[in-house]
Amino acid sequence: MREEPPVLKPPFTEETARAKVQAAEDAWNTRDPERIALAYSGDSVWRNRDRFLTGRAEIRAFLAEKWERELDYRLRKELWAYTGNRISVRFEYEWHDAGGQWWRSHGNEQWEFDDDGLMRRREASINDVPIEESERRLRA
Repeated sequence: MREEPPVLKPPFTEETARAKVQAAEDAWNTRDPERIALAYSGDSVWRNRDRFLTGRAEIRAFLAEKWERELDYRLRKELWAYTGNRISVRFEYEWHDAGGQWWRSHGNEQWEFDDDGLMRRREASINDVPIEESERRLRA
C-alpha cells in the first residue's frame, strides 16, 4: 500500500505553501494520473492552456493523454505567491515528442483550495519552446 503525504490545508503559511508546491512537483513527476487526481476535489475546475476540465475523471483522462505524447517528462515548480487558500507558482518542464524533438514548457499556475486542502481550481498558462537535447536543464 502506497503512503500518501499529509494533506496541507489552508490558510497557508510560507512553509505550508512551499510544502504544497513541492508535494505537487513530486506527484506530477511520478506521471501517475490516479495518484495525482487525488489532490483535486471531485468537482475541481481546470483551465490548462485552451482546455477546460471539470472533475477527477476528466483530470485523470487528460493526464493519461498528456503523458502518452509528452515523453520522459520532468517538472520543476517554484512558489510565486500565496494568501489564504490560494497559491501561485511558476514552473517549467521538459519532454520530448514521439519524433524525438525536445521541448521546454514554462508558465504560471494559480491554485485555489477547499477547506480540506484539495485543489478546487487550477488555471494554467503554458508556452512551449523547442530545445536541443543538449540544452536540457531537468534530468531525472
